Formats: sequence, C-alpha cells, structure tokens
Amino acid sequence: MIKIRIGGVPEHFNLPIHLANENGDFKKAGIEIEWTDFGGGTGEMTKSLRNNEVDVCILLTEGIILDIINGNPSKIISEYVITPLCWGIHTSINNPINEYSQIYNKQYAISRNGSGSHLMAQIDANGQGLDLKESQFKIIKNLDGALSSLEKLDTDVFYWEKFTTKPYVDNGLLKRIGEFPTPWPSFMVAASDKILAEHPIIIDKFLDVIQERCKNFMLSDKDVIPQVSERYKLKIQDAENWFHRTEWAINGWVSDKMLQSVIFNLKLANILDQDKKTPELIWKR
Repeated sequence: MIKIRIGGVPEHFNLPIHLANENGDFKKAGIEIEWTDFGGGTGEMTKSLRNNEVDVCILLTEGIILDIINGNPSKIISEYVITPLCWGIHTSINNPINEYSQIYNKQYAISRNGSGSHLMAQIDANGQGLDLKESQFKIIKNLDGALSSLEKLDTDVFYWEKFTTKPYVDNGLLKRIGEFPTPWPSFMVAASDKILAEHPIIIDKFLDVIQERCKNFMLSDKDVIPQVSERYKLKIQDAENWFHRTEWAINGWVSDKMLQSVIFNLKLANILDQDKKTPELIWKR
C-alpha cells in the first residue's frame, strides 16, 4: 500500500475525493490517502508542495501555474474542475461600500501572496485598466481571518468562492457586492516532481480513481446535493445551483491554450515578468 499525501481547500469541490476515500476506492487501487485541509488556499498549498509536506494538491489553476513558473518543483497532472470559479466580491455589512465600482482604491484582504484572492483581485482590476498597489493588500491567512479583518474595517474587500461564503452573506456577516468569474477552468491537480519520479504508475491509478468518482458524482444529483448541503452548511437551493453549474474532469487532458491564456493574463496584470521563461508545466507520461 502506497501512501499519498493530498491536500485541498475545505470546500464542496473536493467532495468527490472524500467520497472515493470513504468508499474505499483508493484502497482497492493499493493507495492510502492522507488528506490535509488547507484553509489558507492555494498559496498555502504551493508552499507545502515546495516543502515536501504533501505529494498532491487540488489548487486554483492560475496559482499553481504561477508557482511552477516561479520554481515550484511540481507538475500539473490533470484538470479537476473544468468550469470557471465564480468569485464573490465581499465587504463587511458595516462597510459603507455598496457597489463593485467603489472597491479599487480600498484595502484588500488576501489569504497570502500568490493566492487566488490575491491574483483575482489584480486580474479583475487590470481588466478595468487599473493597477492595485502592494500596499492595498493585507494577509489574513484564511476565511476566518477575512471575517475578522472585514468586521474591524481593517480591510474593505475580499474575493472568495461565492457559495463557500454564501452562509455568511445569508447570516448578515458579509455583503456580496459583485462577482468575478475566472476565464479558465477552476482547479488543477498538481503533484511534486518527487512523487511523480518515485511512483508514476500509482499516480496514474490515483487519477483514475478520482476521475471515475467525479464521473459518478456528476450523475448522482439526487444523492449528492443533500450531502453537499449538509456537509458544507449550504441551503439546498444553493447546493443545487452550485452542482448544476460545476463540471469535473473525467480524463487527464490539460489544454495548452488554457495554459497560454493564464500566462498571458498573469503577465498583463504584472503578476508575472514579461520575459519570464515558462518551464514544463504538465506531467508528460
């Protein structure tokens, strides 16, 4: 039995993997799963991949591409969620900001540098012809940190997946004043070069298990929607809306055009140097 240390955000997107583990699908393939929740998001996961604390992570597309280019010894091994991520743009219920257009000179809460909450804010502003200053960002580590920072008015704006934050909007802790969909697939599966060199056949089996479970997950709406609602504290209607706008990958194909588009946007937003060379991003079997 080979152990694979895998991490992801504690959100509904990763339920297919948890169900596969609970059902014993990985064990049947000779794999033991050690799961870690990363409340700090993609920035926290890329750091753990670099430090050999995990073998595989489910990360935001733009975040893992940027970090591999910046030297992370890992590769993208598959797409995971192939639909765009819809970022909610949030502020405190007590903040006088009420419109999306008012945010660009304000203070932004981000989980960490290089995280999705950081990159999406910059890419969004760039699309408006604006540049955000580094002094506008404050690291708050995770969603709990953002809630505290926004409530104290230390920060004004926070980008996070809109269904994850929906319970806080419903409870009156946050205002959602806008939405920003990513122009590419939401999540990738990435693995360290070390695990790919040591256990390539096991990684292929690992992906087969995930993709088969994702395929079944998408065909089981009557069963999984109540599970999503109960496990992640979402109203049934919200779980239903999320499920029917989300699609998971059922094979390991990764679009080269998508990678080019992400890199183009990262450079356009001055997140990536124009002359930065792009290393191999995808695992070649």
